[in-house]
Order: sequence, then structure tokens, then C-alpha cells
Amino acid sequence: MSPKPGAIVTGASRGIGRAIAFELARTHDVIATYRGRRDAAEELRAETGCEIVQCDISSRADREALLRFAGERLPRLDLLVNNAGIAPRERRDLLEATEESFDELIATNLKGPHFLTQQAARRMAEAGAGRIVFVTSISAYTVSVNRGEYCVSKAGLSMSAALYAQRLAGCGVKVFEIRPGIIRTDMIAKVERIYEEKIAAGLLPQRRMGEGSDVAKAVRAIADGLLDYCAGQVLNVDGGFHLRSL
Repeated sequence: MSPKPGAIVTGASRGIGRAIAFELARTHDVIATYRGRRDAAEELRAETGCEIVQCDISSRADREALLRFAGERLPRLDLLVNNAGIAPRERRDLLEATEESFDELIATNLKGPHFLTQQAARRMAEAGAGRIVFVTSISAYTVSVNRGEYCVSKAGLSMSAALYAQRLAGCGVKVFEIRPGIIRTDMIAKVERIYEEKIAAGLLPQRRMGEGSDVAKAVRAIADGLLDYCAGQVLNVDGGFHLRSL
């Protein structure tokens, strides 16, 4: 029996990443990273059999250690899901936001996954196969002036996905971007009620908030090779938010 394909899912202890790890664990050997919530990561391991690795994605040393671990545990790396990301510690108007917050979000949401992908892509390109997913956000193109640094980081990550898709397509490595919309996670817990009211008032053509499993299903389609002739495709998992209508 051939070994299962190998996958890394970053930021997998909670929210969207957890749902993705659960889905992939059915068919892949999954390494799931976490930053601070070891308790949640331990629960994930107990429930799915995933390997767990503490990793601050903004740290070069942590990224290198993660890929060394993957090289030791996985026969090959077939799939990388760049999911880890953070929201601002405090929402502030664009005219009041701090450089410290900007630097933190750029390091975690953009620089970290960009250079983790660089390292993983070299290995995949040598093997002539692999799939990479960038989980960005509708905030890549949607303005929120009280968390501008988040929007900038996700817009940059969207371009990173496009760059790697172009660079790697000829090497047999397929790169995709998934843009989740309003997904029920810890990240939006404080404003969940406000979002629910907006959805009820017509914000989304599909009148419900998304769930982590909705994003996981999109990753499943990529992992199963169903989109292998769609290099660089952007998947909007957003209940139709991206549609424009009069």
C-alpha cells in the first residue's frame, strides 16, 4: 500500500484551519501547526491523528523547523495550506492605527506564508508535483477602515498567491487562492451579532454565515485534484458576497 499523501495546514488549532485539518485527515497524513493554543491542538491530534507542531509563522526559525519536521515525518509534501493568520489586537481607525500593529500583521499574515511557500515550493518543484493553497479573505479587496492593516496583509497575500501560481505552474505545482467571506470563527466572535444582522438585511445573496466546513470543502476539491487545470484560480467561499448587483 502506498503511503498517504502528506499535507501541512498552518494555524490549524481553531477556526477555518481546524476544519481543513479535520477534512484532510481522512485521506492525508497531516501536520497541523498552532501558535499558542496547545490545548486546542492536542484535541485536534486526539480526534484526527494529525501531527501537531508549534510554529509562529512569522519566525524564520520556526518555518525552517516546521519543514525539517515535515521532511522527517512525511514521505513527500503533496499539499501546503497557508491558513495561519491573525486579526489586529485592537480595531482602530486608519488614522489612529499603529505601526506596531501593522508590522505584526504583515509579518504573520503575509511575510510568513510567503516565505514558507518559497521553501516548500522548492521541494515541490524538484519533485515536479504539489499543490499549494493560500487562504486569504474578502478583505483582500474589501475596505474595513478600522482594521486597515488586516486588509493590506490579505491584499498582499492575494498577490503572493498569484505570483507563485505563475512561477510554479510550469513545474507541475498548482497554486490556488481561497477567499473566505464571513465565516463563524473565534476571530469574529465579538462582532458576530452585527454580521448576522447585516446578513439578515441582505448583505449576502446566500442568507447565512459561512462555516469552517465550507472552506474545507474547497480545499478538498483542490486536494483531490479536481481543479488541477485551474492554476491560480481564486475560489470565493463567501455566500456570493463578491457578486455585484443593481
